[in-house]
Amino acid sequence: MSDVPPIVDRAAWLKRIDEFRKREKAHTREGDAIAAARRRLPMVEVDASAPLVGADGEVTLLDAFECRSQLFASYHMWHTGNSAADQCEGCTMFSGSVLELGYLHSRDVTFAVFCQGPFAESNRYREFMGWQMPWYSVPRESLDRLVAGRHFGMKCCYLREGDRVFETYWTTGRGCEPMGSSYGMLDLTLYGRQETWEDSPDGWPQRFGTTGEQFRLDGRPTSQWSRIAAGRSDDLGTTPTADSGHRCH
Repeated sequence: MSDVPPIVDRAAWLKRIDEFRKREKAHTREGDAIAAARRRLPMVEVDASAPLVGADGEVTLLDAFECRSQLFASYHMWHTGNSAADQCEGCTMFSGSVLELGYLHSRDVTFAVFCQGPFAESNRYREFMGWQMPWYSVPRESLDRLVAGRHFGMKCCYLREGDRVFETYWTTGRGCEPMGSSYGMLDLTLYGRQETWEDSPDGWPQRFGTTGEQFRLDGRPTSQWSRIAAGRSDDLGTTPTADSGHRCH
C-alpha cells in the first residue's frame, strides 16, 4: 500500500493514540475556555421591530424568536433570479447541516435562516432542498439595522429580554464551521477534508480548492445536484404569500 500511515501492531497503535489524546483534550479544554469567555462578552441592542418576511407575511425580528429567549440566525447569501443550482454552495452546506432543531429548542434557542433574497423565490429554494427550518427574507429597510455593514454568510446570536433584543455574538468565514457537522467528521478521518490548504503528508488526496470547489463535486454543487438528480426542478419561480403575523409576551 502507498500513501497511508505506517502499519504497527495494536499495542503500539494504542500507545500513540493515548499520547495524541493529550493534545486533543488540551484542545477541547481551550475550546471550553474560549466559549466561557464568549459568554462574558458585552452585547449590543438591535431594533426588535426590524421587519422580516416569512411564510405568514411581514413579521419582526422579535417574532422570529418564536417566544424563546435566544435566536441563532444564519444569514444566507442569495443570487436573485438564478436557479437552485446557482445559489450559494457554502451557505447551503452550513444551513443544510442543521436538521434536528429539538436540541436547540430544549435550550430555549430558536434557529432560523435570514435570507438575502426575496421570500417567495428563496423559500422555493428551501422547499427544493427539503428543509423544515424557519425561513425569512431580510428586506432592504432592515439591512442597516441587522446586517449593519457586514455581509450575508455570517451567523448571529441574539438574546430577547421582554420586547428588547440584543446581539450577543457574530462570526463569519471559518467561524461558521461548527454548523458544518460533515467538516467535524472529516477532520477525524485519515485524509481529512481533502482540501488544498490542509497540512497533510505527501501523496494524500487534496482534490478540493477553497474558492467554492470545496462545495462542488466534478464542478457541480454537491447538495443541489443530488436533488436535481432525484428529479426536483431547480426553477425558483415566485409564489404569493399570506400577510399576517404573531407576537409573544
